[in-house]
Amino acid sequence: MEQTNWALLEEADWYFRRTVRRFVKERDKISVEGISLPGLLILNTILREGEQRLGELAEQLDFTSGAVTALCDKLETHGFAVRRRSKTDRRSIVLEITEAGREMLQRNESVGAYMIEFLFGSFAQDELQAQIRFFKQLNDHLEGFADSVLQLTPTPTEPAEVEQPSNPSAKKRTNQFISY
Repeated sequence: MEQTNWALLEEADWYFRRTVRRFVKERDKISVEGISLPGLLILNTILREGEQRLGELAEQLDFTSGAVTALCDKLETHGFAVRRRSKTDRRSIVLEITEAGREMLQRNESVGAYMIEFLFGSFAQDELQAQIRFFKQLNDHLEGFADSVLQLTPTPTEPAEVEQPSNPSAKKRTNQFISY
């Protein structure tokens, strides 16, 4: 692979990971009436789709089951949601939004629009369309990403067979971007 192209790939990777980390860090600083943004996502999902099993919420919102449990605890403590047994499957626990939760979302309905405007409002329409294409393409590339990387990982008894860059000078480079 050409050195210049490899450098661009590394820089794109670095900025992508930096953006994701920064977004999560900034998102986690935001609390609305004592509820974090992930908690608001849960409430909005329930408001839109009705009661949800906790496992379904975790899957749908890409949260761990532990994170969903902690968020549900906080939502219940504030009186915005309540856990109960499902009426259709008594073995399942579902989360249901309360009237107080509906009212809180209504009071703060402009928060989501503000965040979207803040992050993306300064881009022109053609730039937004390009970003959407790129985000879709990145999302598609993430399908099977972990499995693909794990195939390159050696078992404890065998050495890794990783394809080396075809450019000999690429082996000598020091990288300012890669840091996993």
